[in-house]
Amino acid sequence: MDTHVPDTYPAHGYHASVPSRKELQDISAGLGPILPLLIRAIERRLDDEFPHPKPPETQLALMRLVGERDGITVREAAEALRMKPNNVSSLVSLLVAEGELIRLQDPADKRVAHLHITPRARARLAEVDALITTYTRDALATLSDAQITAIADAVPALTALAARLREP
Repeated sequence: MDTHVPDTYPAHGYHASVPSRKELQDISAGLGPILPLLIRAIERRLDDEFPHPKPPETQLALMRLVGERDGITVREAAEALRMKPNNVSSLVSLLVAEGELIRLQDPADKRVAHLHITPRARARLAEVDALITTYTRDALATLSDAQITAIADAVPALTALAARLREP
């Protein structure tokens, strides 16, 4: 995904090249509470409308990762998700038992397991993602053109921010 960040944020007059400490504080203070609200709003809608029991977010994150990186090892998944390998191993065991993941031993090193997502899990993830896209699209359609443009312009910057927040 493109991570180009615009040089200015016209709605607030912030300049990305030289933000003041106060500007960074104001942006952080405004953004911090909004992100959990967005997540909770989507979670509630999914709880009401997703026809299957929705896995917890950690399980979804692992399934998405395995779907993106077919054959990933437990250790690699733990590193990517910033989790302890034993916790990922427990999640893998649960998801294998539920038919969401397949764990195959590495032929060269029997201690290493490669993970693969099942077609059913891939279909359910696609279903969840489609619902989230629909909720978001429908909510965006109720906003002004200026608000939609501001959100669209913010997506690359938010993507970059998420990447930085994942870093140690």
